[in-house]
Amino acid sequence: MFILIGLLYITSVSVDTMDVDASQYAEMCREMLQRGDLLHVYDRGADYLDKPPLLFWTGALSMRIFGINNLGYKMPSILFALWAVFATYRLGKSLYNEVTGRMAALILATCQGMFLMTNDVRCDTILMSCVVTSLWLIQEWADSRKLYYLLGGAAAIALGMMTKGPIALMVPVFCFGTHWALQRQWKNIFAPAHLLAIVVIAILLIPMSIGLYQQFDMQPHKVVNGSTCTSGLRFFYWSQSFGRITGESPWDNGAPFEFLLMNMLWSFLPWIFLFVTALVINCATLVRQRLRLLPGQEWVTTGGFLLAYLALGSSAYQLPHYIFVVFPLAAIMTAKLIADMMGGKYKRLHRIMRPAHIVITVLLLAATLAFIAYIFPAGGVVILSWALLVATWLSLAISKKTKAKLLFLPALGIIIVNIFFTNYFYVPLLKYQVGSQVGRYMHEKGIDPRQVAAYKVDDPINSIHFYAQGVVPGIDTLPQLQHRYILTSDRGMKDIEGHYSYTIDKQGVFYKVSELTGPFLDPRTRSKEVKNYYLLRLAEPHQ
Repeated sequence: MFILIGLLYITSVSVDTMDVDASQYAEMCREMLQRGDLLHVYDRGADYLDKPPLLFWTGALSMRIFGINNLGYKMPSILFALWAVFATYRLGKSLYNEVTGRMAALILATCQGMFLMTNDVRCDTILMSCVVTSLWLIQEWADSRKLYYLLGGAAAIALGMMTKGPIALMVPVFCFGTHWALQRQWKNIFAPAHLLAIVVIAILLIPMSIGLYQQFDMQPHKVVNGSTCTSGLRFFYWSQSFGRITGESPWDNGAPFEFLLMNMLWSFLPWIFLFVTALVINCATLVRQRLRLLPGQEWVTTGGFLLAYLALGSSAYQLPHYIFVVFPLAAIMTAKLIADMMGGKYKRLHRIMRPAHIVITVLLLAATLAFIAYIFPAGGVVILSWALLVATWLSLAISKKTKAKLLFLPALGIIIVNIFFTNYFYVPLLKYQVGSQVGRYMHEKGIDPRQVAAYKVDDPINSIHFYAQGVVPGIDTLPQLQHRYILTSDRGMKDIEGHYSYTIDKQGVFYKVSELTGPFLDPRTRSKEVKNYYLLRLAEPHQ
């Protein structure tokens, strides 16, 4: 099953990078490779101050090896995803045993969020991998007192901070701080070795810090995010993370405290109900024990998840993928509950959960059929393949010889779902993304991006730069038309007609694929939701 999951992750390279964020990051990796400057980060030539540079470093290196394409951008995150699965196994094994570790790895690998992270690649896969690696290595240090484990954990924290800031440090602090406090292991909390770990983290952060200081702190006259005198160091180490809680950061989308948990209802499928049950059981058990852990119990996972959620949920600006960093903790908690039920505990709960998860999986499989048969019809061969795989799954569900059904049936079911979802939903969906379609066409036809401009295209066309392998400027008024080609929509065509002679080099329909709606997904009403785009070859303007 792990081999199948790995192959499925790799097939995500057939899915184009998605506007807005993923395609923006892919283009920044391409620009970094082209410039050969790793210390300073730019977005289409402009100073960039938002995400730390590790995603761009790894993406640029990968593109040097695999080329400027989907594989080049996505391969680092796919490898980090696979490593996160392995590190979750090792952490689960260290906290509990071999079987629980393997189950936790399978649960993490098959939650829907992991499949999303390998399709719509952002910073979160690398962050999650670095954080769970640090937890595994620090736990090994706590058990063995071998210093190289602690130093390895510190290095993983530094890499995580170079991916998405201080959250990579705070999650391990939350995890082990609560665990050691509840165990009354004060010697671990105040161990002198932590000072050495801090030194390692600080040393590894020096290159990123130098780049930030040179690009922003040394040049206070620069206008960054609408203001001058911007400190890159303060932004990364404080404003970007803690500023969202204190109100210092201007980012605010009004997300409520329960926003991330509500999004886990889909992103941690099919395991979400087992996870919530495990969380409640763990909290109730600790309360009954008067906030003291017994021998053999751990609070690394539960405490880390709760405190991390408290911090992330208190942020004024939240997106669904912010919670992915603690998915390994949720996977281990879920695995421990399944292991307990398989060992004879919670028998009544087991009798409820097993058929409930079979029903959940059946519904997901049925939804997949709707996607491949109706929303984006894939043809009879694909539907027959779906039927054969589902029949195999049903035979395993019915068979009395199948063991650990609560674990293997949902895992196998979600794998089947994503085989079709990746290849027969995402792939045809991204054909409606104007940026990638036109950008790839430009590259194939040898059209110089400097000769093209975008005019009144009602879509965030970040992807056009990556696939055209050059920045395509946007213009606002007709007098700026100094280009040989123009990409526009029906709205822009009304302005161009009567002013310029042109031929249509390429045309099609587009839709903002990151904001799906029912009318778009319904083939009967889709034509009313899409817009037309035109790549025009301009002649001389009329006199």
